[in-house]
Amino acid sequence: MIYTITANPSIDYVLSLDKLNLGEVNRTETSYMFAGGKGINVSRILGNLRLDSVAWGFIGGSTGEFIKKTLTKAAIETQFTNIKEDTRTNVKIKAQQETEINCAGPTITHNELEDFMSNFAMLNSGDIVVASGSVPPSLGKEFYPEIIKAVADHHAEFVIDTTGQALLDILPSHPLLVKPNREELSEMFNVKLDQMSDVIHYGKELLKMGAQHVIVSMGGDGAVMITPDHVYQSIPIKITIKNSVGAGDSMVAGFVGEYHAKKNSLDAFKLGVACGSATAASEDLAQASLIKEMLAKAEINEI
Repeated sequence: MIYTITANPSIDYVLSLDKLNLGEVNRTETSYMFAGGKGINVSRILGNLRLDSVAWGFIGGSTGEFIKKTLTKAAIETQFTNIKEDTRTNVKIKAQQETEINCAGPTITHNELEDFMSNFAMLNSGDIVVASGSVPPSLGKEFYPEIIKAVADHHAEFVIDTTGQALLDILPSHPLLVKPNREELSEMFNVKLDQMSDVIHYGKELLKMGAQHVIVSMGGDGAVMITPDHVYQSIPIKITIKNSVGAGDSMVAGFVGEYHAKKNSLDAFKLGVACGSATAASEDLAQASLIKEMLAKAEINEI
């Protein structure tokens, strides 16, 4: 089974208008709400691919209930931990530029955290846990290390979608996948990555430090996957970009879903590329029909 963790989910309230005028009354052209959070995005894409997952996280109040009902309606299994405080609401403004206003999140009590950690008792060897996104301030920096230990205790695999020092710190625990973009990889090693050979070199450094698979996304230059035995590059699929939110989560979902089913890294990379491209070409997270279309167009070369 695949389990996704969204420690700090949200209702994402999206407002679209032609132009945002600061200090004035603005009227939206359209508005809508959806269940937000990087782990939830992974579960939603897996659901669109008709692959099973279980969504974990903390939810509270009417906002949390909205998220639970939204995922249940999409036939996504949830085992959320109920908390006393309300789940946050984030505002995303789509005007001449995209602007996001994200709340810090609720306070999680010690008892609520203990309830959440009891979920890990159901893990089995071969399961994959995907944890991504921000953590409520009350949980602190020890939350992800606790998750990694709990996963290891049950001989399951894990993916934590994070960057910077936090990513470097988890590498000795051998994550199944790490997925920095080129800029994040550059910042981690404080170097310029002008050439593909530079990207590959420092991607291999992440392998040496413990990662099992490294995918580096490079925007218009596609993506590269580095494994202990191979290096693969995806040829960019020509699309009109409509959405910058969720493409990375979609790539993780595609990779994890295919890898969990078949343990084939190359096929997992190809589906990840297709999912990420399809979401970038969609107003929301990609639907299965567009993912299938992108998968047919995806080209992967070994380099």
